[in-house]
Amino acid sequence: MANNTKDNNSKKMGLAINIIIPVIIAGIIVTIAVMKNMGDNIATQSAPLADARTEEQGAGKTPDAGNADFELLATEIDIEKLKSYGLPIIIDFGADECVPCKEMAPVLKKLNEEWQGRVIVKFVDVWKTPELAEDFPVSVIPTQVFFDAKGNPFVPSEKLMNEIPFNLYSVKDTGKHVYTSHEGGLTEEQIKTIFEEMGVAE
Repeated sequence: MANNTKDNNSKKMGLAINIIIPVIIAGIIVTIAVMKNMGDNIATQSAPLADARTEEQGAGKTPDAGNADFELLATEIDIEKLKSYGLPIIIDFGADECVPCKEMAPVLKKLNEEWQGRVIVKFVDVWKTPELAEDFPVSVIPTQVFFDAKGNPFVPSEKLMNEIPFNLYSVKDTGKHVYTSHEGGLTEEQIKTIFEEMGVAE
C-alpha cells in the first residue's frame, strides 16, 4: 500500500513538472514578445521627432551627417526642399563620360566636402537620370544652375557677368526671373567667386 502511494506521488510530481516547465517557457516567450513590441513602439514614436528635427534644420544650419540633400550625386532633385535650408545652391548637370564634366568632377567633389553646411553642391548625371533635368534650362552639358540663400535665382553683378557668361531666364508673360545658369565648365576659383558674391565667406 505504501509503495502504491509513493508511485502515485511520483507520478503526480512528474506530471506537475511536465506541466509547469512548458508553462514557464511559454511565460518567458510571451514576456520577450511583449518587451520587443514595447521597444518597437518606442522607436516608432521617436521617428516623428527625428523627422521634425530634419525639417527644423533649415536656414543655414549645419546638415546632419548622411543627409542625402547634401550628398554630391543627386538621385532626385526636390528644389523646394533644397531651398528650405537657406543656403546658396549650385546644381551641375553633366555626365560621367563628358570631357569638361570630368574636369569639373574633382572641383565639385572638393567644394561639396569643404563648403558643407555653407552651400549646397549637387551633380546630376543627365545620361543616367535624364528626368532630373526636365524642369531646368539644360540644352548642353555641363550646365550649372544657381540659387541664392533666399531660394531666388542668383543675380550676378555686371562685373561678374563680364567675367563669366550667365544666362538669365524669365517667364515671358510676367518677366519673373526663374533661372540663372552657366553653360560649359567652371573652375574652382570661378565657382568660389560666384558663392562669394552670394555672400558666402571662404
